[in-house]
Amino acid sequence: MNAVRSARPANQRGAARLAAVQALYQMDLAGATLPDVLAEFEAFRLGRVVDGEQYRDADEAFFRDLVSGVVRDQRTLDPEIHRALTPGWPLTRIDATLRAILRSGAYELASRSDVPGRVVITEYVDVARAFFDADAAGMVNAVLDKLARSSRPAEFAAAPERT
Repeated sequence: MNAVRSARPANQRGAARLAAVQALYQMDLAGATLPDVLAEFEAFRLGRVVDGEQYRDADEAFFRDLVSGVVRDQRTLDPEIHRALTPGWPLTRIDATLRAILRSGAYELASRSDVPGRVVITEYVDVARAFFDADAAGMVNAVLDKLARSSRPAEFAAAPERT
């Protein structure tokens, strides 16, 4: 399908974010290694037909950076996410897919200053909506908003905090 192959760069980054969340989920639950999961997604999923579904082309370099960055920085990211969660809800108690969404979003906010923070938040809220109800998407929004205000104070200085 040519329309799928000629996706706009923004759409390719959105597809990379979704694939990164799926890869991180797979690593979390199945214990897959970073090299194995990157190779699997790049060879068999990104832009391919899987189980009768056409996966969108993804920005492979962006996908690789997200997954590798989360794995590399997870010891730093997890405590930051934990502090942004509602007290009494440790990260380990959060659904594995939500953990992957929060980790990927937190990494992007902390390490990808080339992407506006509001874009990062919106993109991961959209990923959350693909898997969960509005409450979970709202939780992703609130946590990433707190992290964005902490990691990018100048970018969020004029905007009122979301509740």
